[in-house]
Amino acid sequence: MRDLEISNQELSDIAEEALGLAKSYWASLEGRRAYPSTTSENTTELFSRPWLENGRGREILQDFKSIAEHARPGTGRFFGYVVGSGEPIGALGELLAAVLNQNVTSWRSAPAATSIERAVVGWLAEAVGCAGFTGSLCGGGSMANLMALAMAREAKLPANETGVQPCVVYASEQVHMSIPKAVALLGIGRKNLRLIPVDDKFKMRTDALQAAITADREAGNVPIAIVATVGTIVSGAIDPLPEIADVARREALWMHVDGAYGGMAALAVPEKFQGLSFADSLSLDAHKWLYQPLDCGCLLNRHPDIARTTFSHSDDYVRILSEDPTEAFAFFEESIELSRRFRALKLWMSLQFHGRGAYREAIRRDLDHAQILAQTIALHPELERLAPVSLSAVCFRHRSKDNEAILRRVIARGRVYLSNATINGQFVLRACFVNHRTTPDDVRAIVSEIIAAAEELNC
Repeated sequence: MRDLEISNQELSDIAEEALGLAKSYWASLEGRRAYPSTTSENTTELFSRPWLENGRGREILQDFKSIAEHARPGTGRFFGYVVGSGEPIGALGELLAAVLNQNVTSWRSAPAATSIERAVVGWLAEAVGCAGFTGSLCGGGSMANLMALAMAREAKLPANETGVQPCVVYASEQVHMSIPKAVALLGIGRKNLRLIPVDDKFKMRTDALQAAITADREAGNVPIAIVATVGTIVSGAIDPLPEIADVARREALWMHVDGAYGGMAALAVPEKFQGLSFADSLSLDAHKWLYQPLDCGCLLNRHPDIARTTFSHSDDYVRILSEDPTEAFAFFEESIELSRRFRALKLWMSLQFHGRGAYREAIRRDLDHAQILAQTIALHPELERLAPVSLSAVCFRHRSKDNEAILRRVIARGRVYLSNATINGQFVLRACFVNHRTTPDDVRAIVSEIIAAAEELNC
């Protein structure tokens, strides 16, 4: 029977072998399918094993090859969803963070990790034009949006002590699914989320927003917050932030911006994000457009006092004795988590290794790739684009064939991977570019694969 403690030599050998597996995997990405050829029966048979009484030792590393064969790879031809590409320096940072095994609750608990996270949060805020905002890293946009709306509720209609009172939140009808989930979890209720119509570019209509707020006030309802989106999940539309900020200011409402998809693009094309700094809170995902390994979300805000009012509730055993403001800092007083892993190390290492310019150019390439695809679609008589290309998502369809069947066939062919969406009631094909490995040839392969798949449907 093995012991949990292993010798330094065995550990060194295992680490070398694991690193070799990682390097081999990265080297193999270009030749891998865009999506694995697997089924639920395959994965269940391979990986649903009993937990044995005696361990298997180093043999378990050999399972990695099989796991990789049945995993979604980060190739340059994966265009589904909004999933970053897992930049390797960040992956190594993730390993080192696990080695250190810090619980980043406070400076007292994790001095270096806490300081690094606060520095990284400052970098992100400054990069998107929100210098001076504070915040923390979290699992992703869903958690960031939940925390932001908790802050909005506590700022406008406090509920922590007495319970939730009826109130109303406003968002575009294109809003991400995490917002209805957040209002449900916060006790506000999905019936109190007003979905505001969009214009022909899928941006929130501020005239309709103002009308909805006015109607609610006349009905005796209590508006508390507006959620604007920079990078809607379907088409990448960017809501008109300055105009929404004017409404929020005039109506004394909290303005949250969901930037989980698009927010980091402000680093490359700040002109598209005028008004971002007017937000009270802003969600970002570094595991999307900073290409970091999952998970690496962020919530920025301009009101640390409200964050503390919302989330501070401590027991005596975590009481911090230092009077030094840095040493007394605690993330658990300003965010939802107590146990927090060292997410910041991978980001800190990766951003410093490559430099700001490398990320700016990678994002610009992704934006260019979306335009290349849009132009290629426009030149092909059998294809039709169904939404403007505001960022890096391109929604289109085949004019005469069953697009759902085409998508299934494209995925089965394995050369590119696309996802789907619904626009104006139509099933559409969707390609999204948030991948530093993608090349123009990868982009051009999309249309050729769609046409090939459509032709195969005639066979």
